[in-house]
Amino acid sequence: MRVSFRYRHRPGLVAATVLAAVVSLAAPSLTARADAPSGARSDVRAEAVQAAPGVENDGAGCPVPGTVPSTNDAKLPDPFRRVDGTRISTTSDWRCRRAEIKELAERSVYGKKHAKPASVTGTVSASTLTVNVTDQGKSASFSAKVELPSGTGPFPAVVVIGGLGADTATIKASGAAVINFDPYTVGREGTARNNKQGAFYSVYGSSSGTGLLMAWSWGVSRIIDVIEQSGGSMLTADATGVTGCSRFGKGAFVAGAFDQRIALTMPIESGSGGAPAFRGLASESGAQPLSSAYSEQPWLGDAFGSYTGNPAALPVDTHEIVAMVAPRGLFLMENPHVDWLGARSGSVAALGGAEVYKALGVPGNISYWSDVQDGTHCAARSEWRTPLQQNIQKYLLHSGSASGVFRVSPLKSGSLSGWRDWQTPALTEGGGTPGDGGGPGNGGDPGDGGGSDGTCTARYETLNAWSGGFQGEVTVRNDGSSALTGWTVGLNLAPGQSISSLWNGEHSGTSGLVTVRNTSWNGPTAPGATAVFGFTATGSSTPAPSGLSCTGR
Repeated sequence: MRVSFRYRHRPGLVAATVLAAVVSLAAPSLTARADAPSGARSDVRAEAVQAAPGVENDGAGCPVPGTVPSTNDAKLPDPFRRVDGTRISTTSDWRCRRAEIKELAERSVYGKKHAKPASVTGTVSASTLTVNVTDQGKSASFSAKVELPSGTGPFPAVVVIGGLGADTATIKASGAAVINFDPYTVGREGTARNNKQGAFYSVYGSSSGTGLLMAWSWGVSRIIDVIEQSGGSMLTADATGVTGCSRFGKGAFVAGAFDQRIALTMPIESGSGGAPAFRGLASESGAQPLSSAYSEQPWLGDAFGSYTGNPAALPVDTHEIVAMVAPRGLFLMENPHVDWLGARSGSVAALGGAEVYKALGVPGNISYWSDVQDGTHCAARSEWRTPLQQNIQKYLLHSGSASGVFRVSPLKSGSLSGWRDWQTPALTEGGGTPGDGGGPGNGGDPGDGGGSDGTCTARYETLNAWSGGFQGEVTVRNDGSSALTGWTVGLNLAPGQSISSLWNGEHSGTSGLVTVRNTSWNGPTAPGATAVFGFTATGSSTPAPSGLSCTGR
């Protein structure tokens, strides 16, 4: 069954009466597909992406300052900079830096996500999953519908929030179960902020400052608790995914960020309050304003109300929420045809978060896809079907190794360079560089081997290719003995090739001879250090762009 919705004014809004009907359906058919930034490696093992199996938050013991210096910066915060002003330098540092981001996001954006309750019990059957919670002397219960794929279990499962998310037929055909979770049983819409309702608020109080998105995230975590306790005879506890579209995409985004047991997070068209950068939405024409997203429903935490008119004062932004998912699988899907959804700001957040994936050595674990033809909100899209299958195989079934790919629509293509003044560090671990040392995701076409003027060298690689387009990356290396203040790269695109989006650089021209200069933040390059810019282009990936030249200054 295919279910799609059209909205005249606010496409992010799904009428409660319609949702009630959707939740009662067996499961709407919605496909999912995505795209990924920097060089992905085909031999990154799926088993390695689960940061802390069985642990909801592995940074629970990390110290987080009680007060945070105020800010008023229109650019995206540096995800690698600790609250005390120092920057992380190793991959192991990320655990406690992530804990800082988590705490800041709870305080300023979503509200507190209470830890696992004192008691969580429940049952899992072939049709139903029940959850019973007791904490702080109060109790609540809710349930979800289970749909098993054919074959013999136990099966990994994808929690579909609100019955509206990635294509459930494809999920089950790929070998994963579907858990249809009605989030309104945990946090209802249509309530006042001082009178929130649902299982979460029955336990933690109707005047809780926690918004619905975090309450829904808490509900997904309690579902995973029950799966863990069930013994694994029907559903596996170490391979859970989450998906949702529109407001439920917001919920899926938050759920995946705040529970490290979720191996694969798949938000679709999440809009304002979801993946798109808060700082970007404030200036993106036609996008839902932050004040509107805050007042439409109590999705966001009460504290966020003080930032709707000045997102530059936020201590975090959504690129850091994207980064909280790292190094686990993330598949972001967006719709560039509906201005209200803020897809341009979504691409900026994805590119910013992807820098953390790259620093951790797993650039192929994040995908982003907004290059779609059908503009209907939450429509089923054929472009997303294959990536959905590949992501399930890699992160839930542990039987695939496909790398992520970034497919940014030229209709809503954001540039990270204008939104940051920080560089991505080369994080080390045990004295070495993170990552597996493998080559690029699709074998990597090295082009003509690169060009140099003696001060710097530019080398090209094709990271991903598809029918009608490809993704390339150029690495600039300082070959001199003195630091560079900037660099310029020239490359020749073959006939029929044209750049559709480019990040981490400023380019002149889109076809033929293209010149790319550094941005303000990645120009300074120490001897032996490198800078990277990437792009997507239309046309065939062969022959690869050639005639590379590099000039340092």
